[in-house]
Amino acid sequence: MLARARIVAEIVRIIRARRLTQAAAVKVLGLSQPKVSALLNGHFQGYSQERLIGLLSRLGCDVKIVVTTKPRNRATGSVSVAFA
Repeated sequence: MLARARIVAEIVRIIRARRLTQAAAVKVLGLSQPKVSALLNGHFQGYSQERLIGLLSRLGCDVKIVVTTKPRNRATGSVSVAFA
């Protein structure tokens, strides 16, 4: 859930940085206006990580998924989202 929240935050940041109206964001993202409004208000239930990554791609972002071996001092692996 945290990873999806960070992805949505980045989508919102890009939309605001580009000063896109909701109508313009609808055209770029291929979503309905109510769905864009919900995303901009932080409501992303029902969106998979894959779908959200697809929205980043529509906004012109390259998305990289990197898998590494966990350090020995940790029992389990972790998931993180970073933006350059």
